Amino acid sequence: MHIPVKRSKNNQIFGGVIAGLCENFDWNPAVGRILYVLLSLTPAFPGIIVYLVLLLLMEKPDEN
Repeated sequence: MHIPVKRSKNNQIFGGVIAGLCENFDWNPAVGRILYVLLSLTPAFPGIIVYLVLLLLMEKPDEN
């Protein structure tokens, strides 16, 4: 099962997950990463687990 959002190929740090989500919604990837880190620091949000699940579910970037 894959979600129709692709990971970023050009703007990635680890897997391109956050940048891919930001590109899909036309957001600034730097702001998206900062918000994700801040959200991950809260005890109610399992940030690393969510990131790994998204890494597995998101489509790979095009090889062009």
